[in-house]
Amino acid sequence: MYKGSNTYHINSVEPIEVFYNIRTDLDKLKYAVHINKIIQDVTHENQNCYQILQLLLNTLYTISETDKNLDLVLSVFKMRLLCILGFTPKINECINCKQKESLNYFSLQDNGFKCEVCSKQDTSCIKMSESTQNAVKYTITAPAKKLYSFSIKDESLEEFKLITKLYFNDKLEKEYKLEDLF
Repeated sequence: MYKGSNTYHINSVEPIEVFYNIRTDLDKLKYAVHINKIIQDVTHENQNCYQILQLLLNTLYTISETDKNLDLVLSVFKMRLLCILGFTPKINECINCKQKESLNYFSLQDNGFKCEVCSKQDTSCIKMSESTQNAVKYTITAPAKKLYSFSIKDESLEEFKLITKLYFNDKLEKEYKLEDLF
């Protein structure tokens, strides 16, 4: 690859991984296309995007090679991408009172966890179960290679999806919908 006057030119390439299984499953293809649209929106040419590339490749590999719930994969991808982009929510203590116990609410307005008392003053708070709380914490702190190595119950998955969707759309100031391709 070499840089021309206005663009880059490629002499030849050889794929390392082609994610073949994504091509054989329409649901997997739909999620992969959606993720790629998001990546196109948040990256720019000549930008150092190593962490985003690593997240994208790990996500595509998970979609292609596992039977993980695709909604969970998408939610984990979105939350981790926000962290890479600088929108990491505060998860270790209540954003207002610094209490470390009973952090059962996620504040979209204040970007993180809140306790019961502080959440009553914030209309953007979403109540979450302990399982959802643990999923958010794990997604933010896990090593890149182990990011998708957990599962979550269906009720908690719905909470996690809601929190991630609203937080993602709020921070990127755009609503991303998983569209039907066909």
